Amino acid sequence: MEADVIVVGAGPVGLTLAGDLAAAGVRTTVLERRDSTESNLTRAFAVHARTLEELDARGLADELIATGAPARHFQLFGSVRVDIGATGSRYSYVLSTPQYNVERLLRRRAVAAGAQLNAGVTVTGLHQDADGVDVRTADGTTVRAGYVVGTDGVRSAVREALGLPFPGIRVLDSIILADVRLDHLPEDTLTLNATGDCFTFIAPYGDGWYRVFAWDRRNPQPDSAPVEIDEVRSIARRAVGTDLGMRDPRFLSRFHSDERQVPQYRVGRVFLAGDAAHVHSPAGGMGMNTGIQDAVNLGWKLAAAIHGWAPDRLLDSYHAERHPVGRQVVRISGTIMRTALLRSRLQRAARNTIAGTATRIGPFARRATGVISGTGIAYSAPRGAHPLVGHRAADTLLVAYGQPADRLYEVLRGGTFVLLARNEVATLAQPWADRLQVATPADPHAPVTLVRPDGYVAWAAQDPENDDLTRALAAHCGPPNAKR
Repeated sequence: MEADVIVVGAGPVGLTLAGDLAAAGVRTTVLERRDSTESNLTRAFAVHARTLEELDARGLADELIATGAPARHFQLFGSVRVDIGATGSRYSYVLSTPQYNVERLLRRRAVAAGAQLNAGVTVTGLHQDADGVDVRTADGTTVRAGYVVGTDGVRSAVREALGLPFPGIRVLDSIILADVRLDHLPEDTLTLNATGDCFTFIAPYGDGWYRVFAWDRRNPQPDSAPVEIDEVRSIARRAVGTDLGMRDPRFLSRFHSDERQVPQYRVGRVFLAGDAAHVHSPAGGMGMNTGIQDAVNLGWKLAAAIHGWAPDRLLDSYHAERHPVGRQVVRISGTIMRTALLRSRLQRAARNTIAGTATRIGPFARRATGVISGTGIAYSAPRGAHPLVGHRAADTLLVAYGQPADRLYEVLRGGTFVLLARNEVATLAQPWADRLQVATPADPHAPVTLVRPDGYVAWAAQDPENDDLTRALAAHCGPPNAKR
């Protein structure tokens, strides 16, 4: 094997996965068809709370936050004020920052951990057998690895090589992207409004530049059609009543929006993640976030398989857990988009009334915020399991005992399971010390909780018997004292 894992695609999803694998001691090679693994262009700009939590678990959140602008609320449809701070997270906002800032930090981490990044390599096919996968490239080279992950976007060469369909529909044509300066600052950090014939969304990058999404029903154009700043200004004036003095565009482009999802995220030793597995409208800004969270879910499972301690069917759980999430994101982003583009005045008035009422109802607002921010995502749990199982672990305060970590997500930076337990229980975890850290919660009444490397609760019990705990550790962390 020339690598344990080949990751095809060096966007934020591939770089997240490469960093996690390399940090876990997995030989990882990244193949990127672009001539460079660095980019100064961006489509994504929103980093939601759950993604910030995952970046915190990798020691990157604070540095990324310094590059952007946090938004805790925005004005929707001109009259509905939406609070996006009710996430139950230390990151009670959405961070607006260019995708290239996210990639820069993830790339640096991946390289520092030992991942090999190769630019200018186009994948043309692959063949897998019981022991590994051969990846063919355009220059006639074949590279072999134990596993392959396609994080290579909407036109994924890996997905095509697998022969997998990408069913779905085209939702919206000729959406304009623009990066501009503004002479006049908007009233809210995020600005969004839509009429029956157009919409405009404006978000800051935090460095004086603004990302604009604009769409005009009356002027459909192919993706290849040139864009002039006057067209963007005109749409903005119709949608939000002002163009805010847009000027000095550094980037202008068009794209179309599809809703698609591959039926299977795993085929043997090959996996798909990010846009290679699911695409949807930009509404809600969930695309990059969902892809990064795909990578976070898959990385520790692949590492466990390669190191030889993965419980049976652990790799299958990647599809079982992430495919429903992708389906939900496709559905929700499409609903937001279609609701924004209602054509009749009566429908739009009803929409505004319903949305305004819903945002004032606490449980409904928290649920909606949880879905978009990612903090509300949960995986299925066995019947009779503790209510925490399957949910994201809160950033629990710890009894530090002189150690530098005083909260859970600092301990998760080690890339292992974390057992939150009192000292008298923690000694039972010693046989799993090669893949498990133990921390004591500051709350003396907290349940004993086993947290997965991706920050989700694998098992919990209020006062477990010793045998119950050891069985749980074996079920989730593999055989004790397994060699890595």
